[in-house]
Amino acid sequence: MPKSRLFDDSLYQFDEPQPSWWEASIDGNRENIGCELNADVACDVAIIGGGYTGLSAAYHLAKDFQVDVHVYEAGHIGWGASGRNGGFCCMGGTKLETRELIKKFGLEETRKYYSAQMEAVDLVRTIADDEAIDFEAQGDCEWVVAEKPSHFKALEEECEFKVTKLGLPSRMVSKEAFAEIGYDAPHQHGAFAEAPGFGLHPLKYCLGLAQAAERHGAHLHPHSEITSWEKQDDLHVMRTARGNTIRSKRVIVAGNGFMPEHLHTSLRSRALPLQSQIIVTRVLSDDEIAAHNWVTQSPAVNSRNVYFYYRTLPSKRFLIGGRADFKGTELGAKVTAETLRQSMVQLWPEWQNVSIEYAWRGFVCFTADFRPAVGRMEDDPSVYFGFGYHGNGVNNATWIGRELARWLATGNDSKNPIPTHLPTIVHGMTSKIPFGSLRPYYAKAGVGWHRFKDWIDGV
Repeated sequence: MPKSRLFDDSLYQFDEPQPSWWEASIDGNRENIGCELNADVACDVAIIGGGYTGLSAAYHLAKDFQVDVHVYEAGHIGWGASGRNGGFCCMGGTKLETRELIKKFGLEETRKYYSAQMEAVDLVRTIADDEAIDFEAQGDCEWVVAEKPSHFKALEEECEFKVTKLGLPSRMVSKEAFAEIGYDAPHQHGAFAEAPGFGLHPLKYCLGLAQAAERHGAHLHPHSEITSWEKQDDLHVMRTARGNTIRSKRVIVAGNGFMPEHLHTSLRSRALPLQSQIIVTRVLSDDEIAAHNWVTQSPAVNSRNVYFYYRTLPSKRFLIGGRADFKGTELGAKVTAETLRQSMVQLWPEWQNVSIEYAWRGFVCFTADFRPAVGRMEDDPSVYFGFGYHGNGVNNATWIGRELARWLATGNDSKNPIPTHLPTIVHGMTSKIPFGSLRPYYAKAGVGWHRFKDWIDGV
C-alpha cells in the first residue's frame, strides 16, 4: 500500500468487503470467480482493476477477439465502486450542463455523446440478456424530482431541450401525476423522467459480468494487488503484493475512484475521488410504502445542487445515498450515515420510525474537466485508460470497457488515434489537478459552495 493516500486508510482495506446490502444479498459463492495470482505469468493484455471497465474490456476482448487477457484486482471482484454503488444505470457521465457541452464541443458532438449514453444503457441490458445475468432490473427511467415549483419549470425547459435538440425519449410529469405513478411527499413538485435508465443490483451485475468474461476465456485474479510497474524493452513488467511477476504487451488501466495513480506518473492527480454514503432500511411494510404512495420502481434523484439519490428495492427496502465526509474515517462514516437517515426522515416524514440496517461508503470519480477520459498514454501508446464517470459508472464503464477492447484489438499501429466514432467529449486524458494532495479540500470547497446555493434557494 502506498505510504500516502488521499483518504483514511480504512477506505483501502482490500481484504474487507463493504458491509452493504449488496454484499449481504448476493447468491452463491464469489470465491469461485477467478483465483489469486500465485505464479509468474505472461499475457497479451493486463487489465488493472476488476470493476465494470476492466471486466467489460476483458469480456469483449476474450469473446469478440480471442485475446489473451488477464484482470488484476486488489480486493475481490467488485470490491470497489462497481460492487457498492447505488445501482443506477442511467444517463450522465459528466457534470457539465448540456449547454456547457454544446458551447465547448458543439451541438453535433453533444448529440453524439448522448447517443452513446443511450447506447451504453442498452449495452448493459444486452449483456445481461446474452449472458443470463439476473441483476434485478427495475424501472424505465431516472426521475429528477423537483423540490420547488421553480425547479419544475427549470426541469421542464431542460426536458424540452433534450427531447427536441438531442433526441432523448424523456418526459415531464406533473406534481399530481407523479403523486399517483411515482410517490407522494411534501417535497415533490413533479418530476423529469430522463430516459433511458433503470435500477439494478450492481454487485450481481458485476459478478455476472465477471463470470461471463471467464466463460469466454478471460483470466481473473482477485486479491492480486499490483504494487509496482515498469517498462522493460517492449514489455510491461508488474509485480503483485505477493511478489509474482506479470509481463504483458499492453495494459488497460481501469481504476476510476480507486485509481492506482502511484503506479504511473501519467495517472497522478488526474482523478478527484468524492466520497458517497449509502444507507438501506429494514424491510418496509405495505402500509409504510402506502403512506407515501410509493409506486415507481425507477431510481430517482432530487433537484438540489447537492442531491440525494434513492430508490426502493425488490426486497421492499429503501435505499438513499448522498455525500459523505472528506477524510474517510470510520467515525466520519457513522456520522454521515446518521445525517443521511435524518435527511430521509425529513423528506419522507411517514418513515421516521424506519430503522437502518445497512450503511456503507465508496468513491464517485470526478475529473478536472468534469468528463470521462478515454485514451492512451501520450508517452506510451501501449497503455490504455478509461475512468471519470461522475456517478454514472454502471453504463459508462461498461460501454467504455467495450470501446477500449475494440480499439485495442483492431488498431493498426502504435500511433492510431482515438476512434473517430467516439464522442470528442471523452477523448484523451483529463487535465491534471494542481497540488494533487489538496484534492479532498477542493472537493469540500466545491460541495460547500453548492450547499450554500441550495441554502440560498431554500431547499
